[in-house]
Amino acid sequence: MYSKELNERSPLRLFEHSIHGGVGPGNIGVVVARHGLGKTAFLVGIAIDDAIRGRKVLHVSLDKTVDHIREFYDEIFMDLAHSANLEDIPTARVDMERHRMIHTYTGGTFTIDKLRQSVQFLKDIAHFEPACLIIEGFVFEKATLAEIESLRKLAVEFNVELWMSAVTHRGVGSDALGIPEPLTKFATAIAVIVEMTDDGGSVKLALLKDHDNPNVANLTLALDPSTMLLVKK
Repeated sequence: MYSKELNERSPLRLFEHSIHGGVGPGNIGVVVARHGLGKTAFLVGIAIDDAIRGRKVLHVSLDKTVDHIREFYDEIFMDLAHSANLEDIPTARVDMERHRMIHTYTGGTFTIDKLRQSVQFLKDIAHFEPACLIIEGFVFEKATLAEIESLRKLAVEFNVELWMSAVTHRGVGSDALGIPEPLTKFATAIAVIVEMTDDGGSVKLALLKDHDNPNVANLTLALDPSTMLLVKK
């Protein structure tokens, strides 16, 4: 059911090869970009990529409703399906939805303890054990290193690959590795950092941090802004 075209154009395949298997269970990956460049779309793309491969995904949003997130999935899935000539789209869509859960914590109600309870409930009662956890809308500017370490411990506890999004702003500083604020003080707790930038008609995706590897691959990808797939050459 998973199209060869979709597989070959997924930026995750190149990142997985470059960073020796991807983010990996028990680790945190963060996509950082300015407002409006498609961070949520990129995270939804990661979730769909996992879900249609049979890996369960829990998508947690701190600033959007369930219906809003579901609309993201519907739109991006259809763009992906048509772009990749996916066979039997209705069946693939149902299968994707069967492997995906959406939780929201709007209005400042999110805590790491609440998230832990939710994941444990899904595992024990709903028999839904996610391999990938998406958290979008987390405000890194207000976070502490202890909180990020707690999220990393949660990822270890539940053996999930945890992806998050972070907002950066024009003119902010960065460290020696090019990691921009607000992530610089959290880099020790984050395994993989990728940055999205506007490249005029496409979205440029660059790898900034690769676990503890001091020699980060010079990998820069151009993505279609509607599908978040590699631009066809």
